[in-house]
Amino acid sequence: MATRANFNVIPNICSVEKIQKRARIACFFDKKKADEEEVDRDNSVQTTTRRLAIGISTIALFGTATVGKSIADDNGFWLNGPLPVPYATNKINNEETGTRSFLRKGLYIADVGTKGRIHRLKKYAFDLIAMGDLIEQRDAWNYVRRYLRLKSTFMYFDFDEVISAAPVDDKKSLTDLANRLFDNVEKLEAAVRKQNYPDTESCYEETTTLLEEVMTRMA
Repeated sequence: MATRANFNVIPNICSVEKIQKRARIACFFDKKKADEEEVDRDNSVQTTTRRLAIGISTIALFGTATVGKSIADDNGFWLNGPLPVPYATNKINNEETGTRSFLRKGLYIADVGTKGRIHRLKKYAFDLIAMGDLIEQRDAWNYVRRYLRLKSTFMYFDFDEVISAAPVDDKKSLTDLANRLFDNVEKLEAAVRKQNYPDTESCYEETTTLLEEVMTRMA
């Protein structure tokens, strides 16, 4: 008797394949979900860490601001109100105008003490002497004029304070030196403003001699 083929096995094999396919799909979605959860956890940790860092930085910044302000209040560099308007108490103004034409407004001149002002006078005198190379470059004269006015304004108020703090025997000679210097600076500034090269060169040479005298006196 011939053996009959068992065709019932085929449906069973198909069922197994379907089950395996569903298992693979389920495994894929489970893995994808796990990856998404892991990414969410990483983002949550990064956000928390970032917020913590910002919080610590804020505490460090604003927590020390009060300390820094209290230290700076009394050192002459910290402003608690409007910009002060300086004025000279000694006779170093132009007798005809009552002021100096080169003076700039709106500058804050920190109180660095008498020794600091003497050092600044010497340094700025050197800076103005070194400006000589720019005199030859006429396209730089606008810069020369602004630079001259800025440095001379500081020197004007520094000279006033140095004269006030100087011994009585030195006041007259310092006042005379300051007036000779600032008279020449006014002439130099006017010559540069008018783009007059011969006058500019002449005034600069005279001013340089006086600046060298200032450096010697403040040494």
